[in-house]
Amino acid sequence: MKKDVIIIDAKNLIIGRLSSYVAKQALLGHYFEIINIEQSIYTGNKKRIFARYRQFREMGTPTQGPFYHRSAKDLFKRTLKKMLPFKTTRGREALERIKVYKGVPARFNEKETITLEDANVSKVPNTKYVRLQEVTNFLGGK
Repeated sequence: MKKDVIIIDAKNLIIGRLSSYVAKQALLGHYFEIINIEQSIYTGNKKRIFARYRQFREMGTPTQGPFYHRSAKDLFKRTLKKMLPFKTTRGREALERIKVYKGVPARFNEKETITLEDANVSKVPNTKYVRLQEVTNFLGGK
């Protein structure tokens, strides 16, 4: 059985809105491949966003956790995972249907990507935002 994969370019899309849209559709059985995830954005004050991630990084102990990833791909996957019922079989299967890539792999150069303007994902309500790449650099990622 051939599966239809929806390719989304995450450049300039709000992370929370994108992940909630993808989570709902993945629970319905759709397959997603999300590219350019490091170009997606968090809206809000830059100092508050960095303070929140500093708090996540400093809580717990280095040996016992909680462990917080530093790559853009893993940060987005964690946001997406929290929007799914990941402790159930249905939620785990939905999470497996979603692939996330940093940048654009060579196999996606010719393929058409969709825009999510109809899903109210790309609207930036204010001019204060931080790219996910800046957050990963702040956390010490590459």
